Amino acid sequence: MPGPHRRKTRFADRPVASPSATALPAVDLSRAISRSQQWLLDQQAPDGHWVGELEGDSILQSEYILLLAWLTANDSAPGWSGQRIRRAARQLVQQQQPDGGWALFPEGPLEISASVKAYMALKIAGHDCDAPEMVRAREAIRAAGGAERVNSFTRYYLALLGILDYRQCPAVPPELVLIPRSCPLNIYEMSAWSRTIFVPLSLLWAFRPRIDTPAEWSIDELFLGSPSALPPAMPPCEQLDQLSAPSRLNWHALFSRLDATWKQLERWKLIPLRGMAIRKASEWMIERFAESDGLGAIFPPMVWSVVALKCLGYSNDAPILLRALEQLEDLVISENDSDRLQPCHSPVWDTAIATIALRDSGLPASHPSLKKSVDWLLKREVRHPGDWSTGQPGAAPGGWFFEFANRFYPDVDDTAMVVLALTRCLPDLPWMADFFLDFDPAQAHAPDISAVLSGRTNSPLQAAESIESMGPLLGAIHRGARWTLGMQSRNGGWGAFDRDNDRELLTRVPFADHNAMIDPPTADLTARVLEMLGGLGVRETHPAAIHGLDFLWKEQEDDSSWYGRWGVNYIYGTWQSLVGLAAIGIPSTDPRIRRGADWLKRHQQPGGGWGESPRTYDDPSLRGTGPVTASQTAWAVLGLIAAGEGHSPETANGIQYLVEHQEHDGRWHEEEFTGTGF
Repeated sequence: MPGPHRRKTRFADRPVASPSATALPAVDLSRAISRSQQWLLDQQAPDGHWVGELEGDSILQSEYILLLAWLTANDSAPGWSGQRIRRAARQLVQQQQPDGGWALFPEGPLEISASVKAYMALKIAGHDCDAPEMVRAREAIRAAGGAERVNSFTRYYLALLGILDYRQCPAVPPELVLIPRSCPLNIYEMSAWSRTIFVPLSLLWAFRPRIDTPAEWSIDELFLGSPSALPPAMPPCEQLDQLSAPSRLNWHALFSRLDATWKQLERWKLIPLRGMAIRKASEWMIERFAESDGLGAIFPPMVWSVVALKCLGYSNDAPILLRALEQLEDLVISENDSDRLQPCHSPVWDTAIATIALRDSGLPASHPSLKKSVDWLLKREVRHPGDWSTGQPGAAPGGWFFEFANRFYPDVDDTAMVVLALTRCLPDLPWMADFFLDFDPAQAHAPDISAVLSGRTNSPLQAAESIESMGPLLGAIHRGARWTLGMQSRNGGWGAFDRDNDRELLTRVPFADHNAMIDPPTADLTARVLEMLGGLGVRETHPAAIHGLDFLWKEQEDDSSWYGRWGVNYIYGTWQSLVGLAAIGIPSTDPRIRRGADWLKRHQQPGGGWGESPRTYDDPSLRGTGPVTASQTAWAVLGLIAAGEGHSPETANGIQYLVEHQEHDGRWHEEEFTGTGF
């Protein structure tokens, strides 16, 4: 059995940016760093956290309008709903693309479901069919194949509003919540975000509420045929077929037949477990409202939970419904005469990144701002079981979520980032920690980490105060690292919210065309965990690191880049992979690291920056290309530094680009979307 792996970590030995690493004058780089430091310090909330706006696409505004319209038709809408609809509609007009449609990211191609929902939302808001924006949208949608091509989630909205019949939507039977965790295709094999959408959607399916569509809301003109002629089976999803493992079995035909059979059983009322399933689904959903910013703390399940509560019979003044609407309202940002929505809040992520940036740029751990941010992060630690624990009974909780409150859904990415931030904020004193990571291969689900402190001081009082201040930090680091180690999947990698959430079969079900039914391990998350472990002194010989490295090497692309699941795209994945590999102890001379660094160097643009478009998710041949952004330039520079290229011309030119494009207040302007969600 391998023994514990250990390494001394001196708290004061933290990486700090060095102006000598570039060809820039030291004063210019130091001034740029100081401006950004000051801007961050000015943006910190009084309680210690940071939170920036999380931008999203037009679907947020359009689906919000569709929800409010449905509530209005049911005499359930809040008094402010009419004003909200008009203001959100103005934002939709601003987001319309030159081709007349709506895209999922700036300058992206028309996305048919987003465009159909935006068009209907504008009609609900009172826009005339002959208005220029409506004519352009209608022509673009019809040219793209018409409303017949919308995805399954859009069909549910159209059924809710009386445009389609529910029989034209994929069945979402609540009976699936009754399948035990030990059986295949239970709800815990779905990704966390799909699970939180599925359960309220299953209640919609069970009750099938609908309204008499006002004539002015009709969108018949978007269909090339008739809405009533839309077939009940969803067409095959080409993207899913490309991403899933090849199979000789025609899964689309099989699941379409199962879908039709289930609907027939419902028509015959041969669903004896329906009442039990509704109770179970409603209990599951309501339980997850606790200590959360809404179901899953993210927009899509929050919307469907409001619909589900109305289906369950909650009155308009029921506190649980009012709270759900209030949480949606908290996502609204009002500016001038329009409203836009965020998909969720991001304070834990933003606070961890800001803390790391301030520490690495030279701010001492004793700075009041960092003390406040650490205290805020410590208070957000999850100390209760959640969905993740259903497959790990008895596993100790620990970890962090993305939002202000989301108790049931801590995630690996945020936890690793917070541990990295907390580790950097241990006191700047002549103390050392021996971190021990115990790993028993026979009990891989229960790894552990501990630390032994040592130091020398002439002041017993100072020693006692230092140990007391380090206690909460070390305890949180211990629990976060232990929880993260327990989330390692069988293949060595890490996913976001669950372990081994990789059943490919789920990507074939009819309502899986949102392309995010599972949460398999990815290179970027695995590398982030390796970076976290490296920050704790773990080396590449530790069993968890060996397993993770094996996964990460296998994920390297033929051109030596890495795919980015949670950031755009290959620049993100390659940066994080190089940083994780360096942190865990892989030498920069390793040929695979050299090739990854060379890939970054080859994709530097003439002005010194890097850029990559979200189009690369649909067309990987475009990888590493797109409008230059500060975010992607910074990632590439960090990746090169990790690969031993700190003094290379490419690194110097990248830093030069960042300095030259910094705004006077210390920020960088960025229109492009560089983060990836669901």
